[in-house]
Amino acid sequence: MVPTTLWHMAHPKRIAAPRSPAASIPPRRPRLVSPGARGQDRRRLLLAAVLALPLTVLSLTPGAGMAAPAQNLTFAMTATQPTCLQYATGRVTISSLGPVENMHVEVSGLPPHTDFDFFVIQVPKAPFGLAWYQGDIETDDHGNGVGDFTGRFNQETFIVAPGTAPAPVLHHDPIPDADANPKTGPIRTFHLGLWFNAPQDAVQAGCPGAVTPFNGEHNAGVQVLNTSNYPDDQGPLRQLAP
Repeated sequence: MVPTTLWHMAHPKRIAAPRSPAASIPPRRPRLVSPGARGQDRRRLLLAAVLALPLTVLSLTPGAGMAAPAQNLTFAMTATQPTCLQYATGRVTISSLGPVENMHVEVSGLPPHTDFDFFVIQVPKAPFGLAWYQGDIETDDHGNGVGDFTGRFNQETFIVAPGTAPAPVLHHDPIPDADANPKTGPIRTFHLGLWFNAPQDAVQAGCPGAVTPFNGEHNAGVQVLNTSNYPDDQGPLRQLAP
């Protein structure tokens, strides 16, 4: 008996390709929004915009929500003597520091290595009125000088004497100290002036040799710069608000 070989043909198996996660997520159905809901959304957006508007305006307003910028004032001083130093000039910058101001003074066209005295005054020319001594400015090799002074230099600059009181006397000549002050109400002092510290220096520069009280010993020379480029009652310090 001849053996019979039987061939068994197996059916091939189908192998399914892996499905991506996105393919396994069913597509979203479009959201149906009623006309009433759309109106509510619009109202919410409008309300949010209205509430945000004041904050936007505040952020765009200069100075809002931040410290006020420092106030600055720059102006010139002019030569005062008709026969000497006619090209002398001064430039003053006042910067607000809050409770006080800094006054930066630059002068040029003056004799080199010479001392000058700087004052805040009531009116720029004689008789000058009340005056407040600030300090000295000394020139360099080229006749330029710089001074920085700190005080109240704005519309609130004034001198007042509610009553008469005794005053110390340190100097008796050439111009003596007063032994008492005159009574006066508040006097605004909005002008500036610069004087030779010594009459001899003024004479060497070709200026008059008069003696004035505008230094600590009251033996100063003549005025060389002032703010007479402004009217008597409109001195430059008046331009700076406190």
